[in-house]
Amino acid sequence: MKTAVVYYSLTGSCDLIAEELKAKLDADLIRLHTEGEKKRNGFANFFWAIGVMKGIKKAPLKPYTFNPAAYDLIIIGAPVWAGGPARPIRSFLAEAGITGKKIALFVCHGGGEKNAREQLKALLPGNEISAETSFVYPLKNSETVKQQAADWAKSLQ
Repeated sequence: MKTAVVYYSLTGSCDLIAEELKAKLDADLIRLHTEGEKKRNGFANFFWAIGVMKGIKKAPLKPYTFNPAAYDLIIIGAPVWAGGPARPIRSFLAEAGITGKKIALFVCHGGGEKNAREQLKALLPGNEISAETSFVYPLKNSETVKQQAADWAKSLQ
């Protein structure tokens, strides 16, 4: 089964999960980047992300290559910002034209997932959502989260 992991990560939390999924599923990795993305620390990241979520700051995606028709399974990963999927993932889903595909979803968050996965599903009409999960504080619990990701990867095969 040809698999792609498409994700966005500002702080590295979703990177950790995506890399584990890539290794376990021999998947192609498509990491999304924004035009305004740069190294920021602590509160600078927080304020930039809030600005993007509120529409104060623009965050168009840098060019990427992705053809949904080339994959049997597309795994989409997003950090949770202000209770929903990060705007860069929303932008990707708005422009990618994914329909009729088998989709698995994961979100990374610090205990405030709210209904982020439901919001992601709403952005993917006409697709089969075959699996979904969430990872809490991936960078603080990296070994536990890597095992959780590995176990989830097995369930996707």
